Amino acid sequence: MSTTNAPYLRYTDQTGRPREVTLSVDSPRVTVGRSSDADVALESDPEVSRLHATIEWIGTGWTIVDDGLSRNGTFVNGERISGRRRLRNGDSIRMGNSAFVFRDLSASGGEPTRIAADVPTARSLTATQRAILVSLCRPYKHNAAFANPASNQQIADEVFLSVDAVKTHLRALFKKFGVEQLPQNQKRLRLVEKALNSGVITEHDL
Repeated sequence: MSTTNAPYLRYTDQTGRPREVTLSVDSPRVTVGRSSDADVALESDPEVSRLHATIEWIGTGWTIVDDGLSRNGTFVNGERISGRRRLRNGDSIRMGNSAFVFRDLSASGGEPTRIAADVPTARSLTATQRAILVSLCRPYKHNAAFANPASNQQIADEVFLSVDAVKTHLRALFKKFGVEQLPQNQKRLRLVEKALNSGVITEHDL
């Protein structure tokens, strides 16, 4: 069973028994699929792909990713997802004939409801800021489950700026998206998360 306040997935296994998978930032990626090698193996569900989706910690929250990996899709609260979706306490997830419920009873579980309030609109970004943000998020377009935000050098090469200029624009973006107070090693992930989850940057942009 899950530990106190630890987020978890609850589902019914192939024998009909309820199961829970505790999620921990120490293991930030959990694979789900029909393959016996998946962390959550749904071997008896023919509608589930061998690698169907991943549950991944990004920044300060859990997300589910189906970046075209599955044939039949992944649904959150009845809506088919494309790419990455932030999970909220109580979300229902369906893959094939298998159903899950995501639970997060921690203090941060309600945080996603506040994200929209502190995220700027696409129109509030300069053309250069938007180009840098797209470049930062681009690794999440393909093979998103194993992606990391683009480095300053990669961004500089793509948008034809110096690394110092990229750093300056990123500092402005950190402030606009309200992540400037986070530890340095969390800022970039949190910025990507907010940009993608809010719709400021979309799959089409990437």
